[in-house]
Amino acid sequence: MTRIIKVGGRPQLDPMLPSVLASAARSAEALVIVHGGGDDVTRLQHAFGYEAQFSNGRRITKREDIDLVRMALSGTANKRLVASLVQHGLRAVGLSGEDAALIEAAPVDAGVLGHVGRPTGVNVDLLMHLIEGGYLPVVSPVSCDAGGVLGTTLNVNGDDVAAALATALGASELLLVCDVPGVLDGTSVVPCLTPSDLADLVAASIVRGGMLAKLEAAAAAVEHGVSRVRIADVAGIADGSRGTIIEATRELV
Repeated sequence: MTRIIKVGGRPQLDPMLPSVLASAARSAEALVIVHGGGDDVTRLQHAFGYEAQFSNGRRITKREDIDLVRMALSGTANKRLVASLVQHGLRAVGLSGEDAALIEAAPVDAGVLGHVGRPTGVNVDLLMHLIEGGYLPVVSPVSCDAGGVLGTTLNVNGDDVAAALATALGASELLLVCDVPGVLDGTSVVPCLTPSDLADLVAASIVRGGMLAKLEAAAAAVEHGVSRVRIADVAGIADGSRGTIIEATRELV
C-alpha cells in the first residue's frame, strides 16, 4: 500500500503528529509526506513588510515573494518536520519540488496569482530511489517552472502537489490532513463526496478558501485514478474511518 499524506501548516504543530506519522510509515509499503506551511510564509512576509494576499484559497505570489516562500517552506517548515521524524527513528529526507526537478509546474492564472503554478510532471525515479533505499521523502511544494515562463520557481499549493504525487505513484490513498475533522456542513462532517458535488458545495457556501483548494486537488486526484482520497485531522492518519472521503462515484446502499 502506497500512501501520500499531505500535512497542512497548523496540524504540524500537533505534538502527536510525529508519532502517528512514524506509525503510518512503518505500516505502509511506501509513504511520501507533503507539507504546507502557510502561516510560516505569512509571518515571514510580514517580517519583510509584505502583506499576504489570497484568491480562492490560493496564495498570490509576487516575484519578490519567491525567496520568502522558499525560506519558509523548503527551509523552516521542511527541516522542522524532518527533524521531528528523525527523532522518532525514521530515515526522513527533506526535499523540495525544485530538487532534481522533482515537481515540474506551469503557471496558472498569472494575471491574478502571479508566480503560482500547478504540477505538470513528477520525477518518479527520484522518489522510488529513495523509497526503495528505505528513506521517507518529505516534500516541500515549491516547484520548478518547467517552461521558465516566470523564472525558475513557482509556488504550488501543497494539496495540488500531493494529488500529483498520488497520481504518479498510483497511490492507494491520498490523505489531506488539516485542522478540522473533515469537510464540515455546520458542525457535522460530510462523510462522502464526489467531484460532481463540488459546485453545489461552493454555491451553498459550505466550502471556501483553503478547503476549496483541498477539494479541487482531491477531485483532480480522483479524476486521474486515485481510488481513495480523504480529508481529515491528525487523528485520521491512524484511523481510516475519520474524515470526508472523496470518490469518483457515490456507492448506492
